[in-house]
Amino acid sequence: MTSEPFDTALFRERIQSVLDDFVDEQSVRLTPLGPDAAALVAEAHRSVTGGKRFRAAFCYWGFHAVAAPSPDEEKALLRACAALELLHASALVHDDYMDASDVRRGRPATHRAFESLHRERGWNASAAQYGASAAILLGDLLLTWADELLRRSGFGWDRIGPAMDVFDLCRSEVVAGQFLDVSVQARGRADVETAMTVLRYKSAKYSIERPLHVGAALAGAPSEALEELTAFGLPLGEAFQLRDDQLGVFGDPEVTGKPAGDDLVEGKRTVLVALTLDAISPAEAEVLQSALGTALSSERVEELRGIIRGSGADHQVEAVIDELARLALEALDKAEVRDQARGALRDLAAAATARVH
Repeated sequence: MTSEPFDTALFRERIQSVLDDFVDEQSVRLTPLGPDAAALVAEAHRSVTGGKRFRAAFCYWGFHAVAAPSPDEEKALLRACAALELLHASALVHDDYMDASDVRRGRPATHRAFESLHRERGWNASAAQYGASAAILLGDLLLTWADELLRRSGFGWDRIGPAMDVFDLCRSEVVAGQFLDVSVQARGRADVETAMTVLRYKSAKYSIERPLHVGAALAGAPSEALEELTAFGLPLGEAFQLRDDQLGVFGDPEVTGKPAGDDLVEGKRTVLVALTLDAISPAEAEVLQSALGTALSSERVEELRGIIRGSGADHQVEAVIDELARLALEALDKAEVRDQARGALRDLAAAATARVH
């Protein structure tokens, strides 16, 4: 493997190329189904376009932490990394529908895109139901493709088998974590501990820890190596999601691709919200509770941001992010990983917890 600095832009291009080729392959297979299937595949292409590719990158460096891949293994590894991005795309399509989000990465969310298509063509029945059905089915299709791409990545079964065991666990965790989130929103309340549990299983594990494990398993890592990667990846994944929660309230729409205060509009019961509710007066709590999950004007969003800032919860979350990142890097320093991987993982940790990402 080269000792040159890791080119993140080139890596993203390579992952995008793998995804494009794979979806094109699926498109050919589904051509006999006609134009409706073609519309679904076209939306799949859009769903896997763009993004920071954190999950692919952590998978890639999880492998490199254990061993240097041969040229053939490098090609197979990129396909395996891309499978993590298909999983992520699946989760986002489903998540956007469940959260009734209008926008993803600056364009209409899948269910909204198909809802609009239904209306434009003047079809029968409910446009909203058509959009919902399309989002559910596309998310399922992407999840199926993620499994297929990992299995067909090019590694032998002696490597694929252990990686699939991790991938199976990862998918179970993220689906169950998503249901925990749905249940919390339905109850309309969550204490800090509950919010952290949702964060851990819905996002933190599948964003960093499990991608690291998939990559390491493909490299033939023993269980001890996976444990060392957990000590780094789990706290970093939690810090990553806490950063995302901060951006969901205070982020710039031009950067996040989501409306201002989107998590407030969606009524997310995040750690940030739980800490705020612990610190504010009953009157302020009533204002915040009654506003969460409703359509909010820009002025109303600013009012709620003011309540959160006034509680000090945003500073508390920043302190937790800093501490979790410190713990992750401390664990990485102690781990028996290859030096180039250690440096790349440190860089990824900084990018994943940056105030803008």
